[in-house]
Amino acid sequence: MRRTPLDRTMRIRAPALAMLCAMAVGGCVSTGTHTKTLNELEAAKKTSAQLEQQLAELQQNLDQEAAQRKAAEQQAAELAKEREALAARSSELNSELGNVRGQITDLEQKLASGSASASEEIAKLQKQASELEANAARTAKEREQLRQEQSQLAATLEQERLAKEEEIKRLTRTQEELSRSLQDEISKGNITIQQVRDRLTINMVDRVLFDSGQAQVKPAGVKVLKQVSDVLNKISDKQIRIEGHTDNVPISSKLQDRFKTNWELSTARATTVVRYLIDQGGVDRQYLSAVGYADTHPLASNDSEEGRSSNRRIEIVLYPKDLKEIAGQVETSTAASK
Repeated sequence: MRRTPLDRTMRIRAPALAMLCAMAVGGCVSTGTHTKTLNELEAAKKTSAQLEQQLAELQQNLDQEAAQRKAAEQQAAELAKEREALAARSSELNSELGNVRGQITDLEQKLASGSASASEEIAKLQKQASELEANAARTAKEREQLRQEQSQLAATLEQERLAKEEEIKRLTRTQEELSRSLQDEISKGNITIQQVRDRLTINMVDRVLFDSGQAQVKPAGVKVLKQVSDVLNKISDKQIRIEGHTDNVPISSKLQDRFKTNWELSTARATTVVRYLIDQGGVDRQYLSAVGYADTHPLASNDSEEGRSSNRRIEIVLYPKDLKEIAGQVETSTAASK
């Protein structure tokens, strides 16, 4: 039987229609997978932004430490150079002193043989010898002072290095304790804890502690702050700065009688957390400070709701006290243990 063009068209279209039907059925599954992939991508972007910030802070920290060590090493090199110059000068003075003493001996011999002018020459040379001996003694004293300064500088650098290492160890233990205490909120993505050498940051999205547009800690937030304060009240070697951050959305008109701008809101929230840590958490007030940054320190773009949600946060930052003070504490502790 002869097949018509219509028959051939139907044979071609039948598999195509079947494929279209299969794609239509599979479309629902692909949409769900697509949404999940987008969510994972956003989470990855957020993690990448946090890692980039952490890397920048680490690099800044390392640059500062390198600059401090370079300055100390340069100072030590200058002291060593001065010592070398003084040693050379001391050698010259000793050589001159030897020459003068030799001349004195010669003149004494001439005097013994009856030379009239030898007496005056001997007196002059004896005076010169006394001056050279005084200069040599002064140079030796200066060399000893420089040696002591160089030794003290080396001891100070070593003490500060030990203090820095001990400080980082203590901070790591604090991070581990906070991570255990806040595990539930960390697993939900509401809290992150980052340590960059001697600096520790606890990042809480605002919904953990506050209702929208409010600066009063909600009951669920009180529980979280209690867990945080139980760890912070044991710390005496750090300054603790509470930072309030917002997105760039202006304060609504119905809230402007309380908070004119995001500056007031971020500052009020930071102050509220500080008051809780002092009054309820038992944290020593001398270690605490509060600051509001409004929307000036975003973690993510404010163009998406997820980005704005990340930017609305409270950060608790633990950073070093004066390193010389810490080094002194370590030195005292070491001496007491001997």
